[in-house]
Amino acid sequence: MKLKSLILGSIAAAGLSTAGFAADLGVLTSLDVCDELGLSGLTISSDTNCLQISGEVAYTFSWGNYDLKEAIAITQFGTRNIDVPSANVAPLSNQDWESKVESWLKFVGTASSDFGPASATLKIKDLRQYVATDAVVALGGDDAPLNLDEAFVQVGDTTVLRAGKVGSIFNKGDDEPFNFTGLFISAAVDAGVSTGAPKTGGHVIQLWSNIGEGLIAKIGLENLNDTVGTRAGTFVGVLDYSGSGITAHVSGAVGGLLDGVQTTDDSYAVHAGFTGTFDQFKLRAALGAGGAYVVGGNSSYWNGLVSGEAKFDMFKVALSAEASGGNIGGGAANLETDFGFGGSFGATVAEGIEINIGGKYFNDGDAGIGDGYHVAAQLIAALTESVKLTGEIGVYGHGEDVAPAPVAAAYSDFYGKAELAWTPVGGGFTSTAAATVQQNGAYKVTFTAKKAFQ
Repeated sequence: MKLKSLILGSIAAAGLSTAGFAADLGVLTSLDVCDELGLSGLTISSDTNCLQISGEVAYTFSWGNYDLKEAIAITQFGTRNIDVPSANVAPLSNQDWESKVESWLKFVGTASSDFGPASATLKIKDLRQYVATDAVVALGGDDAPLNLDEAFVQVGDTTVLRAGKVGSIFNKGDDEPFNFTGLFISAAVDAGVSTGAPKTGGHVIQLWSNIGEGLIAKIGLENLNDTVGTRAGTFVGVLDYSGSGITAHVSGAVGGLLDGVQTTDDSYAVHAGFTGTFDQFKLRAALGAGGAYVVGGNSSYWNGLVSGEAKFDMFKVALSAEASGGNIGGGAANLETDFGFGGSFGATVAEGIEINIGGKYFNDGDAGIGDGYHVAAQLIAALTESVKLTGEIGVYGHGEDVAPAPVAAAYSDFYGKAELAWTPVGGGFTSTAAATVQQNGAYKVTFTAKKAFQ
């Protein structure tokens, strides 16, 4: 939607008749800049600039008994847990709840130049969150400050220069497994392969150029505002490709450059990903690797993933595998190699009804640590054009921990969950109501509502 109709309609309705008054409204009556720049959405125009306005408000409320955690898989990059009910310790309640409002408002002002579109972007982000557990804790209350999430300028078309506060150009895509339960290591690094250190984004100077034939080259100097002086200054280089059913990239970063000396905050990272679509088949491969300076011997890590999917009329099959390893540095021995795999089968059994069955397994390379697993079955039903029901049952498990690790018996936990999603046609509004119940006594009810505009 554009504001030009509203503005012009208001002017006409007000019966503005004097020439002098109309001259004062020259800014309002020149409303073609956005069209000339090819910009749409919620916009306001002046003689030379087009201002785009966008934003989102998302609300989440959760209630139940789920505060404690139990490890299912202890990966090199983080532990994957299941919920466990809180202990009922008088006089504290064993009920847990959370109320969270996340919102952002973004302004982009763009004008034409002889080098291409020139723009300035401001994005304000806010989080209001209250959390209550056995020990009541409040986070980010109504007196929390607003966060200037983005503030940068940019100019160019096929070649673009950007500077200010913004996210990184480091590409971490093309690395999520296709099977519906995912993988344990992948989940520990936010559904992909690890990129580890160094820190990127923040205050940046970035430059990229469209080379042609689907290739884009990017370079940047990022993390210029790091409060840890020895860690500040990260050089990032990226090569992206897209075309002929293939997306691929190689990203590299070297951090800790500004201080000019070698310290333990000097680190590097490489991330590469490939996704190819060939008729009914998809293939994906990704690798993350890196390391850091450590006295006595540098640390290092690597994390790889491969995944494939095949679709045949009414059903699809997906298989995935992952592994990780490295060295903690300082002359220590190499880390044991962790690995995992997963698979799923999906089918459309009737119009609007889909089933998925699958699971994943994780092998901890450390002696004595039990392996983790997850098996699940899922049903997705489109009840109407705007209402969708998703139901899932499954089990998480962890093998026995034996010496030399702390001895612990094997355990498992069955669960069931259901989610009703409502997306009215038009309007950009979405809402969900979900509930999860576990064999160990944990339970959680969650409501969400979200609306974006642009």
